[in-house]
Amino acid sequence: MTFRSPAMAKDITLYAVAGDRGTLLTLARDHKIPIPFDCGDGECGSCLVEVELLSTNKPYGIALTEKEKEMLRQLGKITPAEIEDAETNDMPPRHRLACQYFVRNEDIAVIFPGDETLPKARPALSTAVKTYKGGLEIASVEEFLGYAIKVEEDAAIHFEELAVEMNKVGNKEIADLFSQLGEYSRLHLAEAKKRAGSTDVTCYIPGDHVWPTLETPERTALWAGDPSLSRLDALKAALQGEKLGFEFYLTVAGHTKDADIAELANEFVKEESEHVAILERWIEREEAARKAAAQA
Repeated sequence: MTFRSPAMAKDITLYAVAGDRGTLLTLARDHKIPIPFDCGDGECGSCLVEVELLSTNKPYGIALTEKEKEMLRQLGKITPAEIEDAETNDMPPRHRLACQYFVRNEDIAVIFPGDETLPKARPALSTAVKTYKGGLEIASVEEFLGYAIKVEEDAAIHFEELAVEMNKVGNKEIADLFSQLGEYSRLHLAEAKKRAGSTDVTCYIPGDHVWPTLETPERTALWAGDPSLSRLDALKAALQGEKLGFEFYLTVAGHTKDADIAELANEFVKEESEHVAILERWIEREEAARKAAAQA
């Protein structure tokens, strides 16, 4: 199979191992092919690809799952004729989700646009970023990592606590969302600790008093369970926290005179920028679903 994308310098051809039942996304990740993805479970649609059959053989029949069919319908990437052909004749549609596509013995081209979670421009800064300027002077890489660990750990704890509170008031959908966001924050925390390596940065982890608002930037404005809180409002609250986290790292990168701190802070800027873009895309999808439901 051949992968094509403007995100790659050239096409890349891979040969799947006979009998391998892995997904197209798994194969791509194993070979550093930059197919974008958020969840890897068919829930978000971010790993959308176009599949072109290169041989003259008839494509293998597939049983398109309801999950993939519905996501393709929401994305506007499957026609009524393709749905009927898939349901009646097990014929695959032109567009697929890479995480749901199981590799077969076929000569195909996999076409994707590139990682759209990377924004074309940095997120707009809020007025809150001004409070960081001159307010925090980070003197060493170890101190920066201490701050980063504090930010990511506090975000994870915050989302986990919100998940518990939402469950208490019976808002399970939002509890599950906050649990997922908490898991993401734990991954970010693990990455910060990994970068610290064997260096003991515990003495550099700051207290709440050093922050302009007396709390770390990625905490949302939410603090208690709300049975009426919608998924859209929860995502918007999480987005605001991610933007403030982005602003913190951006300000450190832009104001430090230490090249090593600047380089490391810029890596966190890139990661936070990706997180912001993911949440913005989730919000757009949620707003589109609401609009479609209102027009139905």
